[in-house]
Amino acid sequence: MDWQQLLSLKRYGDTKKRSRLAQDETRLGFEVDYDRIIFSSSFRSLQDKTQVMPLPIFAGTKPTFVHTRLTHSLEVSVVGRSLGRIVGQQLLKKYPELYTDLGYRFNDFGSIVAAAALAHDIGNPPFGHSGEKAIGHFFKDGEGAQYSSQLTAAERQDLWDFEGNANGFRLLTESRKGVPGGLRLSYATLGAFTKYPKASLPKRPSKHISDKKYGFFQSEQDFFLEVAQELGLQQKQGSEIRFHRHPLTFLVEAADDICYTIIDFEDGINLGLIPEDFALEYLIKLVKDRIDTKKYYALAHTSDRLAYLRALSISVLVAEAAHIFMEHEEAIRTGQLAVPLLEKSAFKPQIEDIIKISVEKVYRSQEVVERELAGYKVIATILGSYTKALVHQNKGVENSYDRLLLRTLPEPFGTSEESLYRRLLRISSFVAGLSDSNAVQLSNKILGRQF
Repeated sequence: MDWQQLLSLKRYGDTKKRSRLAQDETRLGFEVDYDRIIFSSSFRSLQDKTQVMPLPIFAGTKPTFVHTRLTHSLEVSVVGRSLGRIVGQQLLKKYPELYTDLGYRFNDFGSIVAAAALAHDIGNPPFGHSGEKAIGHFFKDGEGAQYSSQLTAAERQDLWDFEGNANGFRLLTESRKGVPGGLRLSYATLGAFTKYPKASLPKRPSKHISDKKYGFFQSEQDFFLEVAQELGLQQKQGSEIRFHRHPLTFLVEAADDICYTIIDFEDGINLGLIPEDFALEYLIKLVKDRIDTKKYYALAHTSDRLAYLRALSISVLVAEAAHIFMEHEEAIRTGQLAVPLLEKSAFKPQIEDIIKISVEKVYRSQEVVERELAGYKVIATILGSYTKALVHQNKGVENSYDRLLLRTLPEPFGTSEESLYRRLLRISSFVAGLSDSNAVQLSNKILGRQF
């Protein structure tokens, strides 16, 4: 893969090439991507979507801050911007023609990674990752399994393994009446966003990190192929639609890994799920060579000590991830690096220890388990009602209840000429776009529990 192609400023519908030298320096195309994402309704809905802990949270008598998908995404974008800038400086030294001949700056790399990182969770359903599983369960083993025989193998797999990453690509790129190309982001940002540049089948054909999940639905496959061709993504061997990642995707992934490792751990401490002294000891192990002990012991409050260690930990891991990227840049660019950057980190043992504690004390806490159980029921209720009404409508046998229910969907909501697959996928995407509280309210209304 070639960096000149990978940094494409092209957008959906462009008929002329966009040159970096012709860009307005006061508002670059990659910065426009960031703005379009942050002002989108899909991004705003993340403010009421669970990251790990359900909301609201009370520790003692006072509400305690924990991260939502929105605050997590903002923090990942900040970390991603730093990673992109550090790597961008090094890449321009290694490939000076990107600067001298084409006009790229190190900030361009930071802007691409920041925008892709900002959007990395935009397609995730309510109730955390269990929301994805709940949608998939509905179509594979629940009421929606009745439709499987009417779908192709790939269409079935899209629904059985409903994927927030693929739904995110759909939200960012789906054309609507009067809005061709969705947010019309640069292809460089779309490439960096796509962690798993493959279709849903074959499922996990290799142990390569880019084959772990899938990154686009069948409905967006043609447009993804256009993006991949423009960027010069390297297609993997075989007849399947599988590509190696855009190199900057590794930085987006690293930013996410850094934030959830450190900040989910911090949430657990703030909520009292992880003992303070025990937790701080683990963070100190991570930054022991960088910590200013005099400054640290002068901090009187837990929150201040925690904030200091968090900032130091993130700084250490950002420098580490950037170093690993440049050390393996050629392997990344040729598709040979098969693992996330932090898998090669000297701090891997410390990271694994922190994640292990978070899994035991936070991810498997009673509050999280109860939320996930409720989420399955809520999502099944909504999907069951709407899919039945949409199928009845498509067959021309809808009843008064179906018509009443379908009026609650946003306009426009597809057409009656759409295939069954597209109608099922559209309603799944609608459910995925609901916030946690909106999903609960809608489920209660359908069940007649709320007026």
